[in-house]
Amino acid sequence: MEPIIVAKNLTKLYDLRSSFLESFFSKEERYLRAVDNISFNIMPGETFGLVGESGCGKTTTGRLVINTIRPTSGQVIFEGRDLSTVRERDELKKLALKMQMIFQDPYEYLSPWLNIKDTLAEPLRIHNMLDEEKIEAKVREVMETVGLTPQNMILPKYSYGLSGGQRQRVMIARALMLNPSFIVADEPVSMLDVSIRVGVLNLLRELKRKFNLTNLFITHDIAISRYMCDRIAVMYLGKIVEMGPAEYIINDPQHPYTQALVAAVPAPDPAVKTQEIPIKGRIPTSAGKLPPGCRFSPRCPYGESCKTEEPGLVEYEEGRFVMCFRPLKK
Repeated sequence: MEPIIVAKNLTKLYDLRSSFLESFFSKEERYLRAVDNISFNIMPGETFGLVGESGCGKTTTGRLVINTIRPTSGQVIFEGRDLSTVRERDELKKLALKMQMIFQDPYEYLSPWLNIKDTLAEPLRIHNMLDEEKIEAKVREVMETVGLTPQNMILPKYSYGLSGGQRQRVMIARALMLNPSFIVADEPVSMLDVSIRVGVLNLLRELKRKFNLTNLFITHDIAISRYMCDRIAVMYLGKIVEMGPAEYIINDPQHPYTQALVAAVPAPDPAVKTQEIPIKGRIPTSAGKLPPGCRFSPRCPYGESCKTEEPGLVEYEEGRFVMCFRPLKK
């Protein structure tokens, strides 16, 4: 079986020089390495997770994968086609039929000027998929699928008149309107109260099963990734530091950063003490000045040689990859 998504050596740099004159006259190159030479693939029907703290490059990776921003270098291949070659408007519209994104913040991405009926109908109108007589039937069908009921009350409302859970379901419904095969879910429950997160997560799992969707699931919560994902890639400062099957990543983490993420998950039984990983310091305050060697070395309780030499992401066991010298010495 061939992967539906192949990301090869993806890199995205942002120029940190503040003005045109500075960029023209300054000899110093200052770039934010939002994504730095990462590679992975996603198999059909799989939910592949990207996990890491805010600012590590997860959302940028998601946008690179669905071609809403272009990489500085590297490739994204979707169903055998290099997305860097897709530039014509008609081709981009065809691509949007297959790839959609569920954004993190409904407040930002739902127009306050459109009611819910027009919000959901908009993709169908843009792509001329249905005539006006059939659009409302399609809208109601998808609303029923994602649990947006009662429909007659919700359709005339605007996004600011809905609850947080309803807004997120509208985002999910909008992503489904074009019947895509691949969805990027960017922190789809981070804006929701804890009490309704499980309902939305279960909905996403059910939609994956019902429509045989392939998902890239982005989250900062490694506990949620265990529930949702088949495989997980852990990101730190633009790099993938560990990647493998979800259960192995959670139960036997090898990279010190992954160990810290797992240790930070509260235990269901408060009497059970979890081992704390003594992470030192904090992430670099200057986005343009990364530490030499391994980027995690200033915070790592184990690293010595990696302070000057950066390990590569190598296969530790079959299907498991770790960017750390320590596991390889076992």
